[in-house]
Amino acid sequence: MFDSLSEKLQGIISRTRNQELTQDNMQEALREIRRALLEADVNLRVVKSFISAVKDKAEGEKVLEGVDPSQQLVKIVHDELVNLLGKEQKPLDFSGSPNLIMMLGLQGSGKTTSSAKLAVKLKKEGRKPLLAACDIYRPAAVSQLQTLGSEIETEVFTIPDCTDVQKIVRGAIDFANLNGFNTIILDTAGRLQIDTDMMAELLLIDRIFHPAEKLLVIDAMTGQEAVNVAENFDAQLGLTGLVLTKLDGDSRGGSALSVSYCTGKPIKLTGTGEKLNALEDFYPERMATRILGMGDIVSLVERAQEVFDEKQARELEEKMSKNNFSFNDFLKMQKQMQAFGSMGNLLGMLGLNIAKDDRDKITHEGEKQFKKMEVFISSMTPEERANPDLLNTSRKKRIAKGCGMDYAELNAFIKQFESMRTMMKGMTDMKSMFGKMTGGMPDMSRMGNLGGFGGYKGKMGKHAMNKAMKMMRRFK
Repeated sequence: MFDSLSEKLQGIISRTRNQELTQDNMQEALREIRRALLEADVNLRVVKSFISAVKDKAEGEKVLEGVDPSQQLVKIVHDELVNLLGKEQKPLDFSGSPNLIMMLGLQGSGKTTSSAKLAVKLKKEGRKPLLAACDIYRPAAVSQLQTLGSEIETEVFTIPDCTDVQKIVRGAIDFANLNGFNTIILDTAGRLQIDTDMMAELLLIDRIFHPAEKLLVIDAMTGQEAVNVAENFDAQLGLTGLVLTKLDGDSRGGSALSVSYCTGKPIKLTGTGEKLNALEDFYPERMATRILGMGDIVSLVERAQEVFDEKQARELEEKMSKNNFSFNDFLKMQKQMQAFGSMGNLLGMLGLNIAKDDRDKITHEGEKQFKKMEVFISSMTPEERANPDLLNTSRKKRIAKGCGMDYAELNAFIKQFESMRTMMKGMTDMKSMFGKMTGGMPDMSRMGNLGGFGGYKGKMGKHAMNKAMKMMRRFK
């Protein structure tokens, strides 16, 4: 997400470091920023407005004594990025009883999956959502929503063989009132392109049932076309917000910088992965800092609070202090780390200055190492997984042979695991990673090459994790 743009902007700003901002080098920097935005597929009129605003502010900015001019340029660019992205976070409107959220979009934009993701998000926030299958045209659309609903344990309202969308919506409202659902997510029909019949149907739903939210789901990888789609929907329906999907798959990110500015509608939610919990509130300020390589520690902390189980963390702490840490515990810890999402996404939140290729390599190698460890551990007996001290040479050879992997590699992993157990024994500050936030997960920076960041064979993995831990300790 924004990898290409982020690298270019950071490079441009870096070249101005320790230089006095003059009209000449400012013009050069603005030309490069303009080029970077266009290459990121940002809409031309957005680029023109952005460059003009940065130029006006930069020319009127006094260079503060003791402040690197490049840092002042960072602030100017950051502030304008925030403006482009909508200025401030806009929460969902939950008015109405039941509250209605209408999901809109073209086919293939991720509308049905986003509806399910939104249901997961609302359940975590304490609401009771109901999914309503209002797509009566696309083959298997209803069954797809039912499958997703079953996976996330959320009720899906349907009327078999019904082709009257108004009847489905009315039935969903009655069902919600009878069964205590307070939010209905309407998964409406999409089309390959915007047409009269499609809009007429959506307009009827809007005028009869007055949904509190009309959210347009846009595939971030559609680029410039995203602006046209958003403007057409907004002109006819009056959107209340936008949902950008597949942001994790678009290294350019131009649509995110364009749609909100061009429509005047806020980006309310973003899809950042394939998992059904990968839907997040959108914060312009946080996104701007990530684009400029400054990280997003607030989102990281919130994600940690969501992912880490305090009770489980305390149990692990107690086991480590008594040297009772097992392979089962190790797998639990690794899976909690995986729940953060990809390592590339985590590194972006930390704001570590790592090139995209290196970040991709860390992600790839770390995931590969974890899969190997999982295979090793799965090949052990339940007794061996619970008691690592049982592993003698013959058992190790049997495990290596059983999983078809190299004995030397298995032996190296076990030695590293034992070193970690020894190191953890007697540690008094088991809350150094997340402090009061999580109840005390162990300090992952001390785990050497046991997967995660350490899975990358080289200095980059250790350096990345050590820096990450230093940043995270600020929140203790």
